Amino acid sequence: MKLSAQRESLLKPLQYVSGVIERRQTLPILSNTLISVHGGVLSMTGTDLEVEMVARVALEGAEEGDITLPARKLMDICRALPEGAQVEISVDRERAVIRSGRSRFTLGTLGATEFPSIDPIEAPFEVGLTQKALRRLLEQTQFAMAQQDVRYYLNGLMLELGNGYIRAVATDGHRLALCEAKAELEMTETREVIVPRKAVSELLRLLQGSDEELRLQVGRNHLRVELAEAIFTSKLIDGKFPDYDRVIPSGGRLEVLCGRDELRQAFSRASVLSNEKYRGMRLQLAPGLLRATVHNPEQEEAEEEIEVSYDGEEFEIGFNVAYFLDALGAIDAERVSVRLTDANSSCLVQGENDTECKYVIMPMRL
Repeated sequence: MKLSAQRESLLKPLQYVSGVIERRQTLPILSNTLISVHGGVLSMTGTDLEVEMVARVALEGAEEGDITLPARKLMDICRALPEGAQVEISVDRERAVIRSGRSRFTLGTLGATEFPSIDPIEAPFEVGLTQKALRRLLEQTQFAMAQQDVRYYLNGLMLELGNGYIRAVATDGHRLALCEAKAELEMTETREVIVPRKAVSELLRLLQGSDEELRLQVGRNHLRVELAEAIFTSKLIDGKFPDYDRVIPSGGRLEVLCGRDELRQAFSRASVLSNEKYRGMRLQLAPGLLRATVHNPEQEEAEEEIEVSYDGEEFEIGFNVAYFLDALGAIDAERVSVRLTDANSSCLVQGENDTECKYVIMPMRL
């Protein structure tokens, strides 16, 4: 096997696959990337047995074949070479020689037949989306995923495919994020799958904010996203996601309207004096005014007053300030709506006039 390509042509697919490959592997082959040249296309594959990334680039005049090379070493070599450098890779038995100008590197190889591949997707259900639409669904909700929760189904993001829509939902039991997009789907019943945290992170690295189309395939045990230059496959979390509809308040009797940036900056300043573990914030409402107060164990206090559009009764409630900041950071609208019912009920945070994204935050006892 022999190929010659410009440094940048090799570096981009290597960056795609290296994110999937774990630094510490029990199997040596999993530290390698599978390099295949067939039909004028160079493919690089990386996997950790749970997720798999295949990056492709057109390549002319290469000798066809398959081999695996240490992914991070190969990427570091390409990174270290000057821009526009021509890179030549030739494989002879158990060694690969990489040449560029006066530089020469020799790497160990492992046979391509040993490289594992994820099983084919069974009974895939396919939907077309733009990169921008799928990226928005993930970006607007991923922060609410649990981290290392014993309820393993919360350590991921749920995608729901329904008639005419696709919805992303994430929750850690204390807050919930939901975002929806229209999709050309005709379904008699909804389909739900739970995508692992690592797969969500890698998809966010892969997806651009462009209108380029992609194919999303959902099977019983796998999810696949196919782009022009890459194919990403992930195993799904086997579990039942909570009934999130029961958590979303149907409509609080009290509504606060305020500028998103103004509220976010005020809460951010107040959070400076919050306890790192506790993060409690007291909100006090009066007509036209919102007061946010934060205490810490050193008896220090931060207080912020914000003018808001509110004409209800005087009211007090506690929240985790970090959860509020995450929700406000995800909202696109210039003004936000915060709906409340009572001091013991969740609040609903949305962009004003935005029905696609919803954020639910449980109250705290202060």
